[in-house]
Amino acid sequence: MLILGLQKTTLLDYPGKVASTIFTGGCNFRCPYCHNRDLVVPPPDVMAYSEDDIFTHLLQKKKVLDGVCITGGEPTLHKDLPEFIAKIKELGLLVKLDSNGTNPQMIKELVKSGLIDYVAMDIKHSKEKYNTIACMKSFDLSAIEESVAFLKEGHVDYEFRTTIMKECHTSADINAIGQWLEGAKAYYLQSYRESEQVINPTFSPHTTETLNSFVEILKPYVPNTHLRGID
Repeated sequence: MLILGLQKTTLLDYPGKVASTIFTGGCNFRCPYCHNRDLVVPPPDVMAYSEDDIFTHLLQKKKVLDGVCITGGEPTLHKDLPEFIAKIKELGLLVKLDSNGTNPQMIKELVKSGLIDYVAMDIKHSKEKYNTIACMKSFDLSAIEESVAFLKEGHVDYEFRTTIMKECHTSADINAIGQWLEGAKAYYLQSYRESEQVINPTFSPHTTETLNSFVEILKPYVPNTHLRGID
């Protein structure tokens, strides 16, 4: 595992839980709005955490923690992810996985093995416009569709989420996403926020009024749709 970050305690990353968040390095997407530039393309002199570093922390804090959130980058790029998570589960901790959904076989393996308790999958755009954000050289929507369909079957607790940008998402796009995700358990819209780590800082947020209108468009498809992180 290439581990490039550790947030020792968070009340935000794992809904309803006290958690530590582990950030893996590397991603197969190049989303221009991503605020984790150094995780997506790690610099040559990057300092990584060892597994010993991580488990020393988790052992010290396991009486305080409910679980661990594993995010990235894209964690499912790492073939040793199941073995890493199994060690976390041995500590009696819950595990939440953040993923872009491009490795449905890994997600299925983790769920069917009982290694993860919650999945948050990013939905970048409507099917027709997906790669305008993912920016993959070789894009295969079928893998993402497979992950969406699997999660909707309800084998594990999950949510879908989308970062919304004024330059990228219209009401028509939101309606198309709603049709795709119809029947999902939960869907969250997150407004774009500027930061120093954004890969291509050319975007801006919609107004809160517009975001609320998007929620109303989505609710007929996914009644449990909400805004997240809006002040």
